Amino acid sequence: MESVTQRLFGTDGVRGVANSELTAELAMNLARAAGVGVDGHVVIGRDTRRSGPMLASAVAAGFNAVGVDTVDLGIIPVGAVSRLARDTGAVLGVMVSASHNPAEDNGIKFFGRDGAKLSDSAEAAIEARYHSNEVYSRPIGSAIGMQTYMTDAVSRYVDKIAQTVEYSMRGLEFVVDCANGAAFAAAPALFDKVGATVEIMADSPDGMNINAGVGATHPEAVAKKANGKVGLAFDGDADRLIAVDEDGNTCDGDVLMAIFAKWQLDRGKLNKNTVVATVMSNLGFHQAMKRLEVDVVITPVGDRNVVEQMRVSRAVVGGEQSGHILLEDRSTGDGLRTALRLMEVMASSGMPLTELRKVMTELPQVLLNVRVKSKDGWDTNSDIADAIRAGERSLGPRGRVLVRPSGTEQLIRVMVEAPTEGEATTIAASIVDAVRAIQG
Repeated sequence: MESVTQRLFGTDGVRGVANSELTAELAMNLARAAGVGVDGHVVIGRDTRRSGPMLASAVAAGFNAVGVDTVDLGIIPVGAVSRLARDTGAVLGVMVSASHNPAEDNGIKFFGRDGAKLSDSAEAAIEARYHSNEVYSRPIGSAIGMQTYMTDAVSRYVDKIAQTVEYSMRGLEFVVDCANGAAFAAAPALFDKVGATVEIMADSPDGMNINAGVGATHPEAVAKKANGKVGLAFDGDADRLIAVDEDGNTCDGDVLMAIFAKWQLDRGKLNKNTVVATVMSNLGFHQAMKRLEVDVVITPVGDRNVVEQMRVSRAVVGGEQSGHILLEDRSTGDGLRTALRLMEVMASSGMPLTELRKVMTELPQVLLNVRVKSKDGWDTNSDIADAIRAGERSLGPRGRVLVRPSGTEQLIRVMVEAPTEGEATTIAASIVDAVRAIQG
């Protein structure tokens, strides 16, 4: 991972196997590169991974070594890092987390003064400095950066987002899956504060059980526990929310965006009648927005891309099928804030989630991941191109095909939507075979 020829930053920060690919040395040197010329303090949060303290300490050391003060927020959702960066006037925010990845992995995400993830150009500048032979200044004495601790970071965050709620949550009952991750302390405190009745699960992190069979990537866990109630599942850093309705059916990010878009439209608050979604959003979402006469701006995968387009269009609803939802502050995905918004819709409408989700009908979607040695060359391979074209000809306007490399893992993702799951599976499998063929 330290090779000059390999990019450090993917679609969601720097990720790798902790202490193997993502080492303490890499984390410290990356922070030093990010801290050059910085005038102000940096806030640092992390999730519950065993490697978190090691890497967060290395990040702090890197900033301190070039004279930048750091504030340790402890274990906290990524949305809190974004919000507290803004609220405290930090020049940067850092989250040490690999989000939905397994416990062995970890990652480093950078946020700017506005609480949004850094732009491609800003990340490229940090990476170029990291790889350069630049000699860093070594301040001494009182010029060395100092690390302090914000012991009330969780309560500050909870108080701040609870203030956004306009409706009483009394009488609403939920089961909340914290994924043994960053939300394990913040989520119970938040839902208690707004008056919702919640049963908490997966809130006993041990450093290695984050995302293990629970959370947003395993909504079946909260569905099994919910038993007629609405389930809310976060991922490891709590930037995603996947909901489960009263019948145990999953409501992914597309369904949640559709619900929020209709709610804001009905209230006359859907700015410019526009929402922002990525190329992965289900065709059913687009059909629903067309029925509502809502424009959809489409971006590449990544909530940072969604944020950029929301700021251009001034949209108040955006997000990804994976559960990253962006709201009015247009900063970053915050699963807890998204959960509050869903509660608001239910409270104000008096409708169960089973009814609210009828705003859209999802087309069967098959997503197959092909692990590859290299993600290079797939897009110029004629056999893969032929398989994709064959699938598109077969579907016509009844569905779609999308093939793309993962931004965070050594995977080629093949997604097919079709009127039936069987048809989608057949077409996806033919493309997967072509991808596997070029990998030997």
